[in-house]
Amino acid sequence: MVGEDLELLITAVVAADDEQQARAACSALLRQVGGRVVRASDCSDEEPGCWSVTISRVSGERATQNVAGALARAVRTFVRQLGDEFPTPRVACEPPTAWTVLDDPALLDGLLPGAERLLVEAWAGGDPQQNKPLVDEVRPDEAPAPERGNAAEPRAGSRLSLRVDVATDRSAGAEWQARAVASRVARSGKITRVAPHGHLLSVHIDLGSSTNSPTVALHDAVASLGRSGWSEVEWADGSGSIRWSAAPVPQAGIAALELTATPDSAFVWTVPD
Repeated sequence: MVGEDLELLITAVVAADDEQQARAACSALLRQVGGRVVRASDCSDEEPGCWSVTISRVSGERATQNVAGALARAVRTFVRQLGDEFPTPRVACEPPTAWTVLDDPALLDGLLPGAERLLVEAWAGGDPQQNKPLVDEVRPDEAPAPERGNAAEPRAGSRLSLRVDVATDRSAGAEWQARAVASRVARSGKITRVAPHGHLLSVHIDLGSSTNSPTVALHDAVASLGRSGWSEVEWADGSGSIRWSAAPVPQAGIAALELTATPDSAFVWTVPD
């Protein structure tokens, strides 16, 4: 990893009726920062009338022995390139990624007409969505029907969910930080709820289905997240949960994670708030 170029992913959420309008809204930003559009997604199910457009470009920073410092510098350097009116951002860092969210529409409007917010991520190792996912996204209405056979025989598959506790007072900031963490496990996830949890905001994400048992699914997800200090797995009614907490609790950024794997036969879909 040391010496390799860091990749920047810049995701703009803009008010648009279709993909063409969304891409057009990002044209001035593309001219200023360079790069190429790698994804355009309709996110109107979460925010009516919104599209997200993701731009990829190589950062001028390279990974060093202190990869966290290089990632944070890449994010701050990019934001400074947007213009003198953009203040130095607060950057959250959880290698192999660091990120910040610019969520001032008035500030962004000159560069991104109709923008709601801009997520800036730096990645060591490249765009995680270009890698093979550990978990495939499956919509609830596409989930496989229970197999016929011995009713006492448990299903092998499971459903993964993630709760990310974030120290922030902004829901948008909490959601983007949670998405960055979730992207290490699944190609995409569905936010089902954002709720206060003491002085934190808890973001609940459905990560989709896994063909593995709950035990293996949890093991793979924890390995993908790459942190130390996880709790022992706690089991209840066939579902397993495992937790990680930052010590001490940060003033800003990710404070805790909880992964839960539920057998397919016991999973109940929760409609997003």
